[in-house]
Amino acid sequence: MTKFPPSELLNSLPKQFFAALTKKASQFIEQGYDVINLGQGNPDQPTPKHIVAKLQEAAANPLNHKYSPFQGFSYFKQAAVDFYMREYGVSLDPDKEVAILFGGKAGLVEIPQCLLNPGDTILVPDPGYPDYWSGIALAKAEMVTMPLREENHFLPNYQELSSDNLADAKLMFLNYPNNPTGAVATKEFFEETVKLANDHNICIVHDFAYGAIGFDGIKPLSFLQAKGAKNIGVEIYTLSKTYNMAGWRVAFAVGNESIISSIELLQDHLYVSLFGAVQEAAAEALTGPQECVRELTRLYEQRRNVLIDGLKAIGWEVTAPKGSFFAWLKVPKGYTSEEFSTILLEQAHIMVAPGIGFGSFGEGFVRVGLLSSEERLIEAVSRIRSLQIV
Repeated sequence: MTKFPPSELLNSLPKQFFAALTKKASQFIEQGYDVINLGQGNPDQPTPKHIVAKLQEAAANPLNHKYSPFQGFSYFKQAAVDFYMREYGVSLDPDKEVAILFGGKAGLVEIPQCLLNPGDTILVPDPGYPDYWSGIALAKAEMVTMPLREENHFLPNYQELSSDNLADAKLMFLNYPNNPTGAVATKEFFEETVKLANDHNICIVHDFAYGAIGFDGIKPLSFLQAKGAKNIGVEIYTLSKTYNMAGWRVAFAVGNESIISSIELLQDHLYVSLFGAVQEAAAEALTGPQECVRELTRLYEQRRNVLIDGLKAIGWEVTAPKGSFFAWLKVPKGYTSEEFSTILLEQAHIMVAPGIGFGSFGEGFVRVGLLSSEERLIEAVSRIRSLQIV
């Protein structure tokens, strides 16, 4: 068989971090070990029943068996507008300020290709979601990292950016509640970001994937709640986490109309549109009963408490996250993040994500997902205690 080599572009893409992580854990599972998987971000709860029922009803409608409009149905865009007004008091134009996405990841990978030319500079959080790097590589852009440090509550310190970096930057990624640190942003931080963006003509892309998940009475802020934010950026909201619809691949971007127009232009060349039944179900999720969201947040908060309290009880000095469904835990002294993660997998059969996989400033931490039952989290704590390494 003739082997056709991949393009230089494909060879330039970063290593898919989560694929490698999953493969490693799968090898132990195949050998018969009971692996507690705390390393991934795949929601473990089912999609709420009323959303599934809407999909089933809509799937039977022959109108949804045809191609959907290229840029999506207007009712879905209106549902996103209604959602943002209800949840955040943000006013949006459904025709100009909403783009339907094939999952949040698609939008994050597409935007650098929409706005950057080869060699352009983008500011990226470190540690941060590794798939940001994929879109940057596809755009052949240059990445400048913004360190997220514990002493600054895992918010970037813009004073650390050089005048050259600020002058060159065309785009910035932010993400709060944050993956992997679990940090949340403040109103003051978002206001500072808007000022910086205006001063240096930088487009802000806020990844709001965990927007519904805040703990201890905290309701995470939308970036668009900051005065002037809509003029200089967009926010990407996915239904994956809020409504346990990860496999449905449905999300949307909202904000600056020129960015929205660029996203839709690129997608016109890549896709037709989402299956109409998925769009109907997504609209139902956004505008229908929301108690399921509140119940889900309570579930994650209870799991967080069980995990953090358990780890503290065995002597591991850890800090509870304020949002997202991840805990960002300091590695015990004497280990790198990869060494500690390997010990947990090989000796305790617990998979966590080493911090170095999220950037150089992730070294010294591991990311632990709150996506297993309380019983499994308690079992994980017990296995870690038996290693006597914390």
